[in-house]
Amino acid sequence: MSESEASVPKTGASSGSESADSQGEASDPTDAPEMDFLRNLLSRSLDLREQRPTKILEELSLEGIAKYILNKKCEKIICMVGAGISTSAGIPDFRSPGTGLYHNLQKYDLPYPEAIFETGYFKQHPEPFFALAKELYPGQFKPTVCHYFMRMLRDKGLLLRCYTQNIDTLERVVGLKDEDLIEAHGTFYTSHCTNSACKKQYNLDWMKTQIFTKPLPKCEQCNSVVKPDIVFFGESLPQRFFATMESDFPKCDLLIIMGTSLQVQPFASLASRVSDTTPRLLINKEITRQGNPVMALLGLGTSLDFDSERAYRDVAYVGSCDDGCLALADLLGWKEELEDIVKEEHALIDSKAEGAQGTASPGAPDVKKSSPETERSKQEADTEGDKPAG
Repeated sequence: MSESEASVPKTGASSGSESADSQGEASDPTDAPEMDFLRNLLSRSLDLREQRPTKILEELSLEGIAKYILNKKCEKIICMVGAGISTSAGIPDFRSPGTGLYHNLQKYDLPYPEAIFETGYFKQHPEPFFALAKELYPGQFKPTVCHYFMRMLRDKGLLLRCYTQNIDTLERVVGLKDEDLIEAHGTFYTSHCTNSACKKQYNLDWMKTQIFTKPLPKCEQCNSVVKPDIVFFGESLPQRFFATMESDFPKCDLLIIMGTSLQVQPFASLASRVSDTTPRLLINKEITRQGNPVMALLGLGTSLDFDSERAYRDVAYVGSCDDGCLALADLLGWKEELEDIVKEEHALIDSKAEGAQGTASPGAPDVKKSSPETERSKQEADTEGDKPAG
C-alpha cells in the first residue's frame, strides 16, 4: 500500500503509476517489432487469434462505470473484497509496511509471521493465535462505508454475491446473509472442536466469551481446543467457495474488486473468471495487475489492464475503499442515502454497546461492541414489519 495517492489521478483507466513493464527495454521503441514478432509467434503456436475487444463502457472511468449501472446494463454485480475495506474500521491489513498485521507480530515470538496462521504451529502453540484473536475479535469494530455500499447494492437488487477474504464478519454486521456471502477464507462466525472424533460446533458469542475470559477455548464435550472456522495456511477453502464460483462468475455483469492486491490464490484467480465482456472496477490504494502472464503477453489475457492501448473494460480508482465507494455513490445519486445509512447504523451500534457496558457485571470482560449476530438480529426484529424483504 505504499503507492502515493497524490501521484496518481483518482479515476480512469490510465490512473495507474508507471509499471515495471513500461520501463527499461520494453520502453525502447526499437524493441516494439521484436515484441510484435513474439506475440505473433506465440499466438500461432497456441492457435490463438488476435482479438479486438468491443467497447463496453462509454468511457474507462468511474463515470463510465456509473453510467453502465444507471443504464440498467447490470443486475448481477459481484464484489471481491479484501482487508483493505476494513482498515478504516481500525482493523490492520496484512502486508502494509509498518502497520500491517505481519509487521506487528514480533511480540508473539513466532518463528516467522505466517506461523500464527499455520495448522502445524497452532496445534503445538495455540496461545499466540488466541492472543491475537482477542485484539482483533469481531464485535469490537464498526463496518465501513464500503461495507454499507455493498449492502446498498444488495438492497437495490444489484448484488449477486460478495466474495470476501476477510474473517472479521463485518459483512454480516451490515446485514449480508448466507446467500449473499462467500467467506472464502472462513469466518469467526462459527467454531469447531479440533478433535476429529468430536468436532462439536460453537457460535460466535460462545467463542467470544471463551477468548475474553479463559486462556484457551476448550470443548465442553471433550476438552480439546476449539478453533474458529477460519482457513489456515495448508487448509482447503470452504467447499461452497468452489461450488458457487462455478455458477456465479459466468453470470456476472460487473465485477467490483475492493481492498485487495490479489496476491493470494485461489481467490485472486476469480478476477479472470468473468466474461470478456464484463467490466471490472478496482478500488484500492495501489494498482494491481493479476492474470496469466503468457496470455497478457499475447494481449489476449485476463490481467487487469488499465493503461495499455488495448484497455477496454478495466477501471481503477486509486485511493481508500471508502472514498471510492462514496465517489461512485455520488455519481449514482446514492451518496446522501449511503451517508445517512452509515450514520444511523453506527449510532445504533454505539447505543447497543453503551447499553451492554452499563449492564455488564463487574467481572465481565470489557468488550466494546455486542456481537455482529446480536446486533443484526435485534435490528431486524425491530424493523421487520416496517420494510420489504431484502
